[in-house]
Amino acid sequence: MKRPGPVVTLLVGLVLGLFLLSLNATTGTKPASSAQEVAPAASTSPSPKPSATPSPAPTKSTASPSPSPSPSRNAPSNADYAGRTDDDSSAIAVTVRGGKAIAYFCDGHDKESWLKGDVEDDGTMRLTGKKKGDELNGRLQDGRRIRGTVDLGGQRYGFTADKAVKPSGLYRATATVRGATVDGGWIVLPGGDQVGILKRDDKPAPAPEIDPETGAVTIDGEQLTARPVTP
Repeated sequence: MKRPGPVVTLLVGLVLGLFLLSLNATTGTKPASSAQEVAPAASTSPSPKPSATPSPAPTKSTASPSPSPSPSRNAPSNADYAGRTDDDSSAIAVTVRGGKAIAYFCDGHDKESWLKGDVEDDGTMRLTGKKKGDELNGRLQDGRRIRGTVDLGGQRYGFTADKAVKPSGLYRATATVRGATVDGGWIVLPGGDQVGILKRDDKPAPAPEIDPETGAVTIDGEQLTARPVTP
């Protein structure tokens, strides 16, 4: 029997190599580069949340506080004053309410004047009447009295009016009695004396006395009520 020749041996080796190569192709692992292509993309880790930046602490204002307004002086207290002129010829009464004043000057016969105006914080006052030239200038002294002057009919009267306690003070009554217009003013002085004038149709005469407790007064047979006067 003849031995196989070298050509046959070469063919057998070639077939065997092709077989092994085919077997390796069907059972071997894929190259690393292929694995990387099909591998899922690595999930990106979530970026850390930024930490909250702390708010800066409030700074104290360096502005100077507004200065408190200087307190204003209070207006003079409400009160009534009554007294006589320096020559004792007439009487005067002044009523102060809420920084305003009304005054009545009367001689008890035929001379009188109603005056009004403001009272300043320092207690000074300038009151004027209806007639030109009628004027009162005075000043409160410690809240106890008013010292001043009254200009009336071309004449000047100095006066002092002390603080009055009811029933002392200033009263007035106006009405129509028996067809006549009556207008009466009364000053009740400390101690009870009264000075007043009653006008009938603008004709002055001494006024009858009033009841200081009630203000009642009888005029021509008709009873009226004189009431306290305020500004």
